[in-house]
Amino acid sequence: MGAAGVGRAARDGLRPTSHGAGGGSLAYPRGVSERPRVKPVEQADRQAARLAEAGEAATREWWRRVPRVLTAPRSVFAALGETDEVDVDARAEPVLALTILAGMAGVLITPAWGKVMNDPTVDALVVLVLTFVGGLMYGAAGYFLLGLALWLGAKAVGVEAPFRIARQVVAFAALPLALSLVILVPAIVLGFGEDWFRTGGDDDAGTGRTIVTGIGLAFVAWSLALVAVGLRTTFRLPWRGVVGALLLSGVLVAAFAVLPSAL
Repeated sequence: MGAAGVGRAARDGLRPTSHGAGGGSLAYPRGVSERPRVKPVEQADRQAARLAEAGEAATREWWRRVPRVLTAPRSVFAALGETDEVDVDARAEPVLALTILAGMAGVLITPAWGKVMNDPTVDALVVLVLTFVGGLMYGAAGYFLLGLALWLGAKAVGVEAPFRIARQVVAFAALPLALSLVILVPAIVLGFGEDWFRTGGDDDAGTGRTIVTGIGLAFVAWSLALVAVGLRTTFRLPWRGVVGALLLSGVLVAAFAVLPSAL
């Protein structure tokens, strides 16, 4: 290498190294990359952070979709057909809330809740706790049993529907039943009070209880209609599959509704 090359190397801070016995050949070390190497643990942490951020964004999006079940149900049930793991996991919070609220609305109109205060040790606070616990149990049972019915109905017509997504269809379709609490609770509290929860009260004439129960059942019918929309949209079932799944669901609901009275 000439003197000019050595001079430029000196200005760049590179020291020549000699090779060979005579030292006649000069070489310069390669420049070291300024980007530090990322350790595998750091890469895993960054990946986990990105997944967590994506999951939070997806969860917020699913909360925004909840009201659209009433106004644009097909778009919501079409989105339920997405099987990406992050998107499916992001539905957990809305599903849990809808399941519990729908279960609470369901237990309020069951015959078993009409005599829960026949026991003199049960007061209003106990009824509130029992309604929440009963709603949690009823909601969970309906979530799994009706999801199972929809899943079986889909498989019966040759559609491979994921069981988890079948349950989520049930949960989002239960939104009208969950919202019925806004009407049922004031009607029960203002119209009947504690008499709603015991036999021999003012509601035993039957008319008032029948009206309130009919309102609750109307919301149940609305939810069932949304289940049909979900079956058609999410799983693209033919109508015979929709009818079969709904009939199987009806049998399970009827059996579950009379179970508390039989105990």
